Amino acid sequence: MKKFLAAFIAILAICAGLAYGSNQLTKSTGDTGNKVLNLYNWGDYIDPALLTKFQKETGYHVNVETFDSNEAMYTKIKQGGTSYDITVPSDYMVQKMKADHMLIPLDKSKLKGMNNYGSSFMNKSFDPGNKYSIPYFWGTLGIIYNDQSVKPGSLTHWNQLWSKKYRNDIMLIDSSRDILGFSLISMGHSVNTTNSTELVAAKNKLNRLSPNVKAVVADEIKMYMAEGEAPVAVDWSGEASEMMSQNSHLHYVVPTEGSNMWFDDLAIPKTAKHFKAIYAFLNFMNKPENAAQNAEYIGYSTPNMAAYKLLPKNVRDDKQFYPDQQVLDRLQVYSNLSPQKVQEYNDLYLEFKMHH
Repeated sequence: MKKFLAAFIAILAICAGLAYGSNQLTKSTGDTGNKVLNLYNWGDYIDPALLTKFQKETGYHVNVETFDSNEAMYTKIKQGGTSYDITVPSDYMVQKMKADHMLIPLDKSKLKGMNNYGSSFMNKSFDPGNKYSIPYFWGTLGIIYNDQSVKPGSLTHWNQLWSKKYRNDIMLIDSSRDILGFSLISMGHSVNTTNSTELVAAKNKLNRLSPNVKAVVADEIKMYMAEGEAPVAVDWSGEASEMMSQNSHLHYVVPTEGSNMWFDDLAIPKTAKHFKAIYAFLNFMNKPENAAQNAEYIGYSTPNMAAYKLLPKNVRDDKQFYPDQQVLDRLQVYSNLSPQKVQEYNDLYLEFKMHH
């Protein structure tokens, strides 16, 4: 009897283990029933309080999985196997995923609040008519400087970075499109040029910047600048906002010649399954009060102009992150380049880094 009981208990334990394992596997693939939304997002890129609020209002539980690059997100979705309902590609990646038939068109009849978005942030070249994407956050590439070393208002042009007074003073974000991009702009060229002569000239000009470059770094640039390790940096506005929150001597400027205007966007990947939850979430995020709360949490610029009006006055009036229309008109959005041209950009950028 004891042997029988022990065997029976062992069988029950095995069954329970299999059930638990199956449940965990189901969760890991995002398929936990119809009352869920599987969000594939950048890390720490939505206010957790909003997810709680959404769940309470709608009954949909949000499963969040994160990625650290557009390319990693693209590969995971292309491989399939995980039922992501919404993802957050950047501008050029929307264009690439659309071309590769990896996105589902938005059903505009199910969307509310689309008129909240500013015209400057809609109908961009990477998604004409916003057929596949809704702008989530936007920003720019620019120059961060420390007013303990650089006089406020004195650094307003890309070409000033080549001045001898900034020798070994500049940190650059490690990004081929952005670094070659500002060199191209400083020469009057497009950030999307496919002209090899222009690209080589931009790289050669970067080589002449090398004596001024203290380091080419990735995420740690935020820490270095916040701690005063360099007087000047070239980085994105979102990261500049984080630095400035830690060091009141830091300032951000978009050079007068123009710069890159980047977007992160909400889109529906081909793996999507829970469409009622998807449109409930998109409409929830379109609401001004929710978009404003999210913008305050993240610290990036919102394209939702109804939400913008709800932000604190000091945020609304900050031209570093909400520049005038004349500045917006000079900004360029990245286009998706062919694999061969992307490789050319990367090779030239690597040559510059090796030269440095």
